[in-house]
Amino acid sequence: MLSLIIPFIKISSFKHIISQDYLINLPEIFIGTLQQPEINLIELSPIIIDNKPFWSWELIFYIGVGMAMLLLAYKLIKLLLLLKNSPKQREGNLLIVNLLKSNMAFSFFNCVFLGDYLKKDERESVLKHEMIHVKQRHTLDLLFFELLRILFWFNPLVYMYQNRIMSLHEFIADDQAVKNESKKQYYQNLLSQVFQTKNISFINPFFKKSLIKKRIIMLQKSKSKQVNLLKYMLLIPLVFGMLIYTSCEKQNGINSGEEQDLGQYSYALKLGKKEMSVENKEVHDKYEAFLKSNPNYVAWVVFDEETSTASYSVHNVNEKLPDGYDKPWEVNFEDGKSYKMFKYFKPIIETEGQKREKAEKLKKLKEEYRNALDVPFSVIDQVPVFPGCEDMTNEEKRDCMSKKISMHVNKNFNTELANILNLTGRQRINVIFIIDKEGDIVDVRSRAPHPDLEAEAIRVIKTLPHFEPGVNNGKTVNMPYSLPIIFQVVK
Repeated sequence: MLSLIIPFIKISSFKHIISQDYLINLPEIFIGTLQQPEINLIELSPIIIDNKPFWSWELIFYIGVGMAMLLLAYKLIKLLLLLKNSPKQREGNLLIVNLLKSNMAFSFFNCVFLGDYLKKDERESVLKHEMIHVKQRHTLDLLFFELLRILFWFNPLVYMYQNRIMSLHEFIADDQAVKNESKKQYYQNLLSQVFQTKNISFINPFFKKSLIKKRIIMLQKSKSKQVNLLKYMLLIPLVFGMLIYTSCEKQNGINSGEEQDLGQYSYALKLGKKEMSVENKEVHDKYEAFLKSNPNYVAWVVFDEETSTASYSVHNVNEKLPDGYDKPWEVNFEDGKSYKMFKYFKPIIETEGQKREKAEKLKKLKEEYRNALDVPFSVIDQVPVFPGCEDMTNEEKRDCMSKKISMHVNKNFNTELANILNLTGRQRINVIFIIDKEGDIVDVRSRAPHPDLEAEAIRVIKTLPHFEPGVNNGKTVNMPYSLPIIFQVVK
């Protein structure tokens, strides 16, 4: 029981046993500069493909669980049929089941199964023994181990424990039964039988060959002195050590306690500026290193168009997110690490004059693209429509298209490339394509760590179905798209 309970006990005070003065977090090395995305490319939501092998440990575990459940069901059905097809009689709280043409004897809850070949004196002796099992509810112990055998079918200790507890049940019942009977007569009853029993692991069988000798030996032993129980006090420091181990969760880098000064990871960038200042660069390095090493924290980013700034800050994952933030974005790195980012685009309070000016600019921008082949998403009248995404707004059609493309890529991408190319970790593939005026996929290009991944991404994108083309000012137009594919290799 302790082995099942201790892993779930967490004592928070144990987490701070090691002083934070001894934990040093080195900043990550930053190479290169931030690049601005192409303005006219519409970036779809990233697609993550998990390359989990069909025969995984998880699948083997569930197959074992299923087989163990079927085996338990088979045993229960076998016992219930035996109960149903045998004559029965009630003696007080006991239900005596007479087994025809048999000398078996065992109990299950308050049911005692006795073979009709048993002699009268043997029957009385066996009944006293089985009544101890019923009174002490030994069946519950054995059924508890049956449940453990389902969850931990792969652990040999579970089967060993069940056999030991079954032996212990017999020793206890023997000890109680011989108090009002001669031990010699009891031995004779044990040895005079033509041994046979049901091979069911959750019953208490009276006649079991492998236990008879042990039971007779145990009956001749005297009880241990109570002082020997002091040996079990050795368990106290052992259990205490286990509690410390299970309570001290691994802290990657900086301690995740609330006492951390999260303000040191906050900074602001000027929108449109490609390079950071030296000061912002240092804070940015600390900011990303902290988030990568502490999964209990996330990033918040506020984009303020009025001041043309983006403000970055770090917050506990349990901190309530203010209204207006987008769904979390997964920021991934080549080393396989990642963190979550929430974005908020601060609305601009516009005057009537500013609204008219903005409308004039949008109208002018549409005029510029009236005869263009490639039109950005922000000014198009009707975006390309994926089959099944009709009768929606432009934004809803875009979301629907992202989901449909994600399902298509996950279904058709050849994940066997991971084994063929010996790939490990995350492989990022960037794909650019155009939905032309006819609704066809054209000009597909991709970049990936391996040429075969590039070729596979191009092949899959080209298998996308025919779209309803985008329309602007009554004319069909080309629409360029950018699609990141994250190929997660799991071995």
